[in-house]
Amino acid sequence: MTLSTSSVADRLGVHVRAAGPGADPAVLLGLALRRNPRRAQLLVSRVLGKHVPTDPRLVRAGGLLLGGLAADVLDGREPRALPVDLLHAAVRGEPGAAITLGLTAGASRSALDALVLGYAETATALGHTVAEALTADYLHSTRRPVPGIASAGGFSEEHSHATDHLLLPADPALLRGGRPLVLVDDELSTGRTVLNTITALHAVAPRERYVVATLVDARPAGSSLVAEVAALGARLDVVALCRAAVDLPDDVLARADAVRAGVAPEPPTPTRAPREPDSRVVLDLPDGLPDGGRHGFLAAHHAALDAALPALARSLGVRPGERTLVLGTEELMALPLRLAQTLADAGCTVLFSTTSRSPAVVVDEPGYALRTGITFPAHDDPADGPGPRFAYNLGGPGSFDHVVVVVDPPADTPALRAGLLPALAPLTRRTTLVITP
Repeated sequence: MTLSTSSVADRLGVHVRAAGPGADPAVLLGLALRRNPRRAQLLVSRVLGKHVPTDPRLVRAGGLLLGGLAADVLDGREPRALPVDLLHAAVRGEPGAAITLGLTAGASRSALDALVLGYAETATALGHTVAEALTADYLHSTRRPVPGIASAGGFSEEHSHATDHLLLPADPALLRGGRPLVLVDDELSTGRTVLNTITALHAVAPRERYVVATLVDARPAGSSLVAEVAALGARLDVVALCRAAVDLPDDVLARADAVRAGVAPEPPTPTRAPREPDSRVVLDLPDGLPDGGRHGFLAAHHAALDAALPALARSLGVRPGERTLVLGTEELMALPLRLAQTLADAGCTVLFSTTSRSPAVVVDEPGYALRTGITFPAHDDPADGPGPRFAYNLGGPGSFDHVVVVVDPPADTPALRAGLLPALAPLTRRTTLVITP
């Protein structure tokens, strides 16, 4: 059986339409089908760099634009006008549009000292970029417990394939105090995850202001999220690049089961001969500079990372003219994004994407959001046990000249060499494994 976007939408009865000012959801989003009994549809962002290899300058610019909207609402200004036509042009790949969009986005520091919280796994780089725009402290949730670092809280993401989130700041004081909290996610659907987060944090570290910054605000009409936060004694504002209405029939989960039943089942993860990368690089980060926001990334760290990036990018061995993919791994998105963006700014031909925990239906049909996919076993000894991992839309044999895979030390394992690296081998002429310190 083959599926197209229209057939998936028609059979599911799922339709996405614009619901307010901002970018057009038809440009920013594609539609795919999850392999998840709790939710049928997957809105696939074309600016996030998660499921679609994307120009890293576009991914970063989207986060900077979102940070600007957050700064406006924090400071009580009218939200700035988004460069919608330029954003649409960048998503469509028009020459020079992503570069111009990045220059237009810029930094947007708020007069208020805010803490930014990003959601694992999809919004860790987006949250980091919003924090960069605000020159703010940053923390993202994680699904990986770390020995020696106590949890400062947790919450659940009820519809997710992996539901439990932990907050593991190296300094628990990062979450304390009354400064505004900016929560960043790629998609705001029901608002339950945001409410779960605010409720959990407000019980231990109450504050007066919360802001949700999201690429797509797809809350249903009559959403009570703002009122429910107000009942806690706090104010909530929501800013978004795009406002969408997602029309779902009451029996959407049953419809999804029927559609999945007509698609070839998820194949078992193949057994592959272990493979070493063609080259291996251990990043020489400056002392004290974190590799991301899992345990906190402070306002002063943004400038330190900016200063270090040119040398870090040169160390990766990317050659001009090569078609290069920089591939982050699950929650490790922000540093790979900045490496890819730095290479693109230097004139290299680079796309950015990230592996995922989320199983979804892959169909090679024009217009469908997930055309290809690879499956491989987890390689970081996850606390919730072994399981498959995925990377989408990487194309077929020979799609890239060079793939740069970025992992942190817990993910630099024999399982990586028996899973992801051999799965990537047919897609590229050479592979570089980059390990954060």
